[in-house]
Amino acid sequence: MQKFYTLFFSLFTIAFFAQIRGTVTDINGEPLVFASVFINDTYIGTSTNEKGQYELNFKELKKVTLVFQNLGYKTQKVELNVDQLPYIKNIQLVEESYMMQEIVLTEGENPANEIIRNAIKSKKTNSAKTDKFEADFYSRGIFRVKDVPKKFMGEEIGDLDGDLDSLTRSGVIYLSETVSKIKVQKPDKLKETIIASKTAGDSQGFSYNTALNTNYDFYENYVPFNLNLVSPIADNAFNYYKFKLESTFYDENKNLINKIQVLVKRDKEPVFEGYIYIVEDSWAIYAIDLDIKGYRMQQPILETMKLQQNFSYSNSNKLWTKNVQSLDFNAKFFGVGFTGKFTHVFSNYNFKEQFEAKTFGKEVVSFEENANKKDDTYWITNRQVPLSEEEAVTYVRKDSISTVRKSQKYLDSIDLKNNKFKIFDVISGYTYSNSFKNWSVSYKGISDIMSTSFNTVQGYNFNTGFSFFKWNEENGKTTSINSTFNYGLEDDRLRVSGSLFHRFNRQNFANISVSGGVTVEQFNNSEPISKFVNSISTLFFRNNFMKIYEKKFAQAFYGQEVTNGLYMSGGLIYEKRKALLNTTDFSIVKSSDLYTSNDPLQPFNFASTPFNEHHIIKGRISGRIRFGQKYISRPDGKITLRDDDYPTLFFSYEKAFGATSNNYKFDLVTASMTYNKTIGNKGNFRSMIRSGKFFNATNIAFVDYQHFNGNQTHFNLFDRRINSFSLLPYYSNSTNDAFIELHAEHNFKGYIMNKIPLLNKLQWNLIGGFHQINVPNLKPYQEFSVGFDNIGFGKLRFLRVDYVRSYQNGFQGDGFMFGLKF
Repeated sequence: MQKFYTLFFSLFTIAFFAQIRGTVTDINGEPLVFASVFINDTYIGTSTNEKGQYELNFKELKKVTLVFQNLGYKTQKVELNVDQLPYIKNIQLVEESYMMQEIVLTEGENPANEIIRNAIKSKKTNSAKTDKFEADFYSRGIFRVKDVPKKFMGEEIGDLDGDLDSLTRSGVIYLSETVSKIKVQKPDKLKETIIASKTAGDSQGFSYNTALNTNYDFYENYVPFNLNLVSPIADNAFNYYKFKLESTFYDENKNLINKIQVLVKRDKEPVFEGYIYIVEDSWAIYAIDLDIKGYRMQQPILETMKLQQNFSYSNSNKLWTKNVQSLDFNAKFFGVGFTGKFTHVFSNYNFKEQFEAKTFGKEVVSFEENANKKDDTYWITNRQVPLSEEEAVTYVRKDSISTVRKSQKYLDSIDLKNNKFKIFDVISGYTYSNSFKNWSVSYKGISDIMSTSFNTVQGYNFNTGFSFFKWNEENGKTTSINSTFNYGLEDDRLRVSGSLFHRFNRQNFANISVSGGVTVEQFNNSEPISKFVNSISTLFFRNNFMKIYEKKFAQAFYGQEVTNGLYMSGGLIYEKRKALLNTTDFSIVKSSDLYTSNDPLQPFNFASTPFNEHHIIKGRISGRIRFGQKYISRPDGKITLRDDDYPTLFFSYEKAFGATSNNYKFDLVTASMTYNKTIGNKGNFRSMIRSGKFFNATNIAFVDYQHFNGNQTHFNLFDRRINSFSLLPYYSNSTNDAFIELHAEHNFKGYIMNKIPLLNKLQWNLIGGFHQINVPNLKPYQEFSVGFDNIGFGKLRFLRVDYVRSYQNGFQGDGFMFGLKF
């Protein structure tokens, strides 16, 4: 009953507080969704919801002229004498009487092409008219799922915190809205202040809805989604589209509107299809009604997306401005359906000649104090689009469920059930949680196959361990304590290590970490070969590429963001290193081939160790600079945003001292830079350059050399190509002197393959790469590669294949590299 009264009160107050409200239908009484409603010659407007209902935030008692506009229907102007509030005005729109205007045809010329050419010629002028403005912005997003299984890959899914109906396994899992003030300067400057934020089921939470990624500007050549999609009025639009003038009509201001069908030339290209409406003479955009296929943006899980934009015209300043935008989508994966819609309303425009110099900075989104504390009265009077019945019910339902499920009584009851210990937990693992106080303790178990590996030093070895985790959502503090127990069957050795990590906040990400114990580690601590790949390579092919040593260690580090874009960390490390020898010759596939030794430089040295046992102390200072880093300031933390116009720089200084021998002391300075850039619709470019210099390092231990991420297995499971080599022997170019390492790769994202008949049906992406190492006393090592990714079938496209050739003082070898990318 309490839920019923809450819902009734919510719906009642919506009706009571609305200012000008009503329903927009067609002549048969069917609701018109996404119809624009605005005050004539102003930028005060709204949109109808799924029931055709609208609410216009208007608080004055006076005469006003409303404009009702919907694609496919005649625009109506209605003069109202608002003598009381709320004021109710329902309207029926009549279907548009389309006509074909009298057109003078040149021989063989498609009339739509001339309109599109004019729109292309005029787009810079039209865009510049509205390139600087302030406005009110309203956003609402809803996300639904259906047919969710009870289990996925053996794991219980549950009811998603009460969001799923127990019978249909469907429900709304996200509903949120924001009200904000925005300042925009095209093409990419934004300053948004969120005044109000509301998330269903989280009274203390903050919505992730912002204006940040809603600027779908068709006056630009490309519209950003997962790929840059080509605008129908891009400079090169005729390379991708065909156009058909379907009809014309006059709007309420006697502007002639051309309805043009947008057709694709090649199905697999990053293109739209649907309709674009162009105003005659000014050649401005009147409306957008375009569909996007998921496979065209290389998101096969996404089936379709519909983008609609409505523009309104002001006689006072002769400008066409976007007032409403909606984005609907549906997706499906493993039988689970996903649907959603985001609605954006722009109103109260104030166009600027120029903004003040410091208007736009690195902070692009911020929240006013108590933005998430607005009551129902505020939302009823400021919500730009009325809630549908589903949305109103969802708010009440999710808030009620959240209140119950966040209570100590409920959380304790759930923990009581889940914390029950079962005898098989000794093998599979066990977790004890206190959900109300936000902490948990876990035991990993011994049955996890991914924690089991094989190498020729330890033989089969197993990992287990304990962990503790505590978190605080409001202030961003987290604490984790972990221990790992590793036991090798062949060397009969138990090695134990542990770590503690504490993050103080999510504002500057200040953190401290302490760790220590005994472990085995690869000579290259970047671990160029994973334990899993090495196990397969060793057991089935007798290629024991992994070379390891034992390390007793203790270390402590502190790090934080010093200023926006600059992160610094520093700490001390103590290590005692011991070389290890092979202890087993076992393999699953029998062969006469011998295993190599555990010496990375002398593969057939079975008599001696690659270094003497020693200890060393190292101090390290490192930093990261993200040039041009922008960010969102949320009360519960900072969200950083990368700007692909700028590179990211990493640098470090390491000093080794307190060693067993003075020969092991050294200084090392390194710097690296990464740069990733999307180049129009021509794909993504990635690069990394790293360099460094050792000082006083003539006789240091091989462990401390600069090693490079080689590969001799022909498999790359984790897409590490931008900082690794495909055919390089793991330690062939290691150095204790100066070095320069370069990696570059360009993924054409279908730009070339999409244009080749038959091959374009594969939807493979052509990739080219170049990699190089320069160290003293050796010729440069180089790799050239060409390959394809996005290989697969249907929605499962996770395979990549490259052909690679390597050179060092001439041709060294070639081969294929296979990789998985999820």
